[in-house]
Amino acid sequence: MSDVSSVLNQQVANWTVLYTKLHNYHWFVKGQNFFTLHAKFEELYNEANQYVDELAERLLAIKGRPVATLKDVLATASISEASGNENTMEMVETLRADFQQLIKELAAGMEAAQEAGDEGTSDLLLGISVSLEKHLWMFSTFLEG
Repeated sequence: MSDVSSVLNQQVANWTVLYTKLHNYHWFVKGQNFFTLHAKFEELYNEANQYVDELAERLLAIKGRPVATLKDVLATASISEASGNENTMEMVETLRADFQQLIKELAAGMEAAQEAGDEGTSDLLLGISVSLEKHLWMFSTFLEG
């Protein structure tokens, strides 16, 4: 498997884990920030769903094979599942840490794609990274309050 395929596969796995984690948080968030975070988590799981599909289809376009079982997703992902016991602040802190991790991985992925002459993949990863940077800023600002 090429470096670019490995990068894309890890991101398919990460976004699949995030999709489920964000649903978990959406369902179990409580407290004063319920309405705000309930809506934000829904926005983010919809975004995660879009990224899973875009990343997997890009992988197929470059003759790769995306991970497609939960067992393989969990073995490939660099971020972990939600425990189901997080409080509101832990949810936001965990997502902030996940997004920081993904931004680093996406930067390395863009570099690998550029070295391979794969501007399409590099562009896809850049778009995801820019979106994550905005969400990271929002969560960091939320945690300051």
